[in-house]
Amino acid sequence: MQRICVDMDEVMADTLAEHLRRYNETFDESVSVDELTGKALWEVTPADRQAQLRAFLDAEDFFEDLALMPGAQEVLKHLTQRFDVYIATQAMTVPNSLGPKYRWLQRHFPFIPPTNYVFCGNKCILRADYLIDDLPRNLQRFEGKGLLYSAPHNLAATGYTRVNNWQDVADFFAKVKA
Repeated sequence: MQRICVDMDEVMADTLAEHLRRYNETFDESVSVDELTGKALWEVTPADRQAQLRAFLDAEDFFEDLALMPGAQEVLKHLTQRFDVYIATQAMTVPNSLGPKYRWLQRHFPFIPPTNYVFCGNKCILRADYLIDDLPRNLQRFEGKGLLYSAPHNLAATGYTRVNNWQDVADFFAKVKA
């Protein structure tokens, strides 16, 4: 059976919305997703706020209750019937996220067994047929077929098979012989 690895943050879980919410509340700002087109939140944040931006991610509760990306549950449930699906998240870049990410996955994706969770730092170790990720650098090092999941920070990236949402993911894999 073919193997699909799926990134969690900004692909399955709306990490950006939570990061923006905390940033805007803390600094009484109103930075919107539209202002981030082609940029990461880190690029529009003043230097004196960078440490707090990182502290939001390090908070024990940051990854616990992230909103789902629309359609992720339904499409992944369907894909598990035809493919081996693994969740590959760079949890080691935020070690406090391991427990919350595990619990989040269990709550929202109980049909994907924990043995199919890959908590890593560098995704170049992944051996799969497909990787769905929002970071072009992860797709560059991937040996299989990469699908770039659209996010504000990667909209200028070219040279990738792009999926804009989970319906695009479903449409892509409907054409793949499993």
